[in-house]
Amino acid sequence: MQQPDFGNLDPRRTWWVPAVVAPERDWAGAPGCRRGARFLVDADSLRPTRDHYPAFESRSNCLEWIMAHRSGIVRSLPGAQVKPANLARWMLGLE
Repeated sequence: MQQPDFGNLDPRRTWWVPAVVAPERDWAGAPGCRRGARFLVDADSLRPTRDHYPAFESRSNCLEWIMAHRSGIVRSLPGAQVKPANLARWMLGLE
């Protein structure tokens, strides 16, 4: 797992991040958000974030991290499903 530093990420590699979509307006995981708001998962607090998230070199490593933290994720992100997302596609709004 790496904390992304966009200047140092190898652009030839696909990076995977845990991502979540707000299931409803004013969702408990991110009060005040709109339904469908997209977030990444904070590596420490397991809360929605846009800037402090883990990045993995493989989708399977990202899935392993999600599974290892699933109890905290369920508490912090109620009613939402966390999925591994391709970081480049996520940043472009394609995932």
